[in-house]
Amino acid sequence: MAGRVSFRNVRTLDFSWNEVTGAVGDSVTVLPIVVAVGVLTDLSLTVMLVWFGIFQVVWGLYYGVPVSVEPMKAVSALVIAGTITAGELLVAGTVLGVVLLAIGTTRSLERFGAYVGSPVVRGIQFGVALVLLQTGVDLASRNLVLAGVAGVVAVGFVARGYWKLSAFGVLVLGGVVAAASTGVPSPSLPTTDAVLLYGPEDLTLPAVEAAVGQLAMTLGNAALATSLLLSDYFDRDVSPDALTTSMGVMNLAALPFGALPMCHGSGGVAGKYSFGARTAGANVILGLGYIAAAVLAVGLVAAYPVSMLGAILVLVGLQLGRTALEQSDEYALVGAIGVCGLLVNLGVAFVGGVVVHLLQRRDGSD
Repeated sequence: MAGRVSFRNVRTLDFSWNEVTGAVGDSVTVLPIVVAVGVLTDLSLTVMLVWFGIFQVVWGLYYGVPVSVEPMKAVSALVIAGTITAGELLVAGTVLGVVLLAIGTTRSLERFGAYVGSPVVRGIQFGVALVLLQTGVDLASRNLVLAGVAGVVAVGFVARGYWKLSAFGVLVLGGVVAAASTGVPSPSLPTTDAVLLYGPEDLTLPAVEAAVGQLAMTLGNAALATSLLLSDYFDRDVSPDALTTSMGVMNLAALPFGALPMCHGSGGVAGKYSFGARTAGANVILGLGYIAAAVLAVGLVAAYPVSMLGAILVLVGLQLGRTALEQSDEYALVGAIGVCGLLVNLGVAFVGGVVVHLLQRRDGSD
């Protein structure tokens, strides 16, 4: 597969194999969470995949770079664990959509960003890398045999000089394994059963607490860290407020129709870049792939061996962690924020990192 088209005069969409393999690198930050939510809650896996597909294409074309569209991980983890209901999850996402849209349109994050500092953002990137590594290892441990096979396949591609094809090779092999257990998938169209799965009764204290816990993580990783990573990798100036606005828009538009709360994220950007994506062609490919999977093979997706995705997730985490450390010389603060993000959560790490950075800057100016 190869092709290149001009887009909006100054941007290019490439549809080469690099963009295909880059798209795979982003999908591993999405599929394990989406499948888990689809299996354990009333949310439809088909509907969730369709919305992820739509916004992969929308924001890729809008920004003209391989931006990511990922699940909001904090609130998703709570619904997977049974701490909040699916209705409360959607209410939390709607509240976040309103807040994010207000922050982005008033450019409040741009003003706040002046007090954050690069080491804090790099620390959040490093924390996301550690979380991805831990998640990858956890997923791989569910079936060590399949994870080992995935590792051997990935190493085989890398040893032959095909690093960027390693994730694609593992993805295809996992699809074969899933097909062996489910048979030939049958098409299924999204239904209206997923519309408005929440109401006023779902506006509870746990829903509000979930939204607050997610907010700091979203501002730190999905807006500030992602903006910086897009500059690092693709030399594109996409402001944190623009990303915050687009996150607000997509959640307010999609959640009433059964979508999973969505955000941008540095992990998905690192995944795309690590495996070859350099243009928004990766977003178009991945978005259409999600929609095709939702309609034609949702059973195959549900049966996909997540232990094999874990092997790819480890590679993505290593790429992001290396970038975070290479782009900063304040290793102590970056490392401390990252470890706090892993052991506590990224929201707490972000707030604590800002406080420490401001204290250091004040002491330095005395």
